[in-house]
Amino acid sequence: MLKELDVRGDLEKSISEYLPRPFSKENNTEIVAVVRGIIEEVRERGDEALYEMIERFDGSRPATLSVGRQEMEDALEQISPELRVALEKSAENVRNYYSEHDLSRHEITRDGMSIKSQLLPLRSAGCYVPGGKASYPSTVIMTAIPAEVAGVERIVVAVPPNSEGRIPQSVLAAAALAGVQEVHPMGGAQAIAALAYGTEEVEPVDVIVGPGNIYVSLAKQEVSSKVRVPASFAGPSEVVVVADETASPDLVALDLIVQAEHGPDGLSWLVTWEEEFAEKVHSEITRILETSIRKEEIESTLSRSGYCVLVEGQEQALEVVNIVAPEHLQIMTRDPEVMAAKVRNAGAIFCGSWSPAALGDYIAGPSHVLPTAGTARFSGALSVADFLKEVHVISASKETISTLGIHAVVLAETEGLDAHAESIRRRMKKIAEEENE
Repeated sequence: MLKELDVRGDLEKSISEYLPRPFSKENNTEIVAVVRGIIEEVRERGDEALYEMIERFDGSRPATLSVGRQEMEDALEQISPELRVALEKSAENVRNYYSEHDLSRHEITRDGMSIKSQLLPLRSAGCYVPGGKASYPSTVIMTAIPAEVAGVERIVVAVPPNSEGRIPQSVLAAAALAGVQEVHPMGGAQAIAALAYGTEEVEPVDVIVGPGNIYVSLAKQEVSSKVRVPASFAGPSEVVVVADETASPDLVALDLIVQAEHGPDGLSWLVTWEEEFAEKVHSEITRILETSIRKEEIESTLSRSGYCVLVEGQEQALEVVNIVAPEHLQIMTRDPEVMAAKVRNAGAIFCGSWSPAALGDYIAGPSHVLPTAGTARFSGALSVADFLKEVHVISASKETISTLGIHAVVLAETEGLDAHAESIRRRMKKIAEEENE
């Protein structure tokens, strides 16, 4: 099931061409055109366009575009006790993790001037939660709670409705626990457009977060000049498992399947220097697939981007990891923490056989919204910082002008901005006049 990719001796040439990176605007000009058309329709026609698109793309017409707290609370009471306990524990762990972040403001004093750097929460946040073939209450928790901890005043969720025009009870229950004010039954590029620009029933937000398909991801890029969109690309799921003979082949096989289970366009790679071990993993994948209820989605992903990468050893394995920059990296080797300390590009790192990525998907604490498609080179996991803005408060004095003013004047004059220079010169002159009185 996993295609073999032997990079021993020729790494750079062998890796990049096998990476699924189909989500750039340049590679999807036709989809970009469709997305732009959808966004323009929503901007021009508002709710009318939204209702039509929800019916066209999701196969249902919801009664309203906004579901409030009462329905969320009702859903929380109606779900099974087991699911409620699981959601509450997930929410507790995520809230505890982010509550430990230091959000105190920074202040320095020098040259007679104090500079305070204060972090202010954005007023509103829109959390996109995928739908379709499955429901994802965990994504509600992983996106809304960091916003809640940041102090965002208004948190809303957009999620595609089911065939009856309604939102799954599990998603509404999670929203109740995560401090969400409204849930909008809408998905796709049209949901991103509505969150960015607003309609009659949907109030616009200041930041949009959450994973989605190519239409959602490209739509977020298109509206990024209107609202904040985190730099990472939260697209199809990815995992790289680095393993040696100390790992259990069945666990490695399962963890490769876990991310492939989400469907096509993802990435599922085993990186190892043990050929016999790789064969055992391959056999376990074949065995597990025989009884898998999501066999079609798994086979689709593995057939397109499932690889067993044979390397010379740990150092070359690290090179592969840093080139791929995977969303999830599992290190199942001797001394995994030692290897983890050398990784430069990964969304999240899971060390050892008892730290599967699935733990991070649901219950560990940090958000499972992670950078994909190589964006882990320059971006990290969704965090409280994505819902905050830094504002500087500068309080200067006459001493500041006397000490630093001449430097500001020189720089302003160099740039040909005389009014800037005069703003400082005039103050310097006033100080000099006061001293001579």
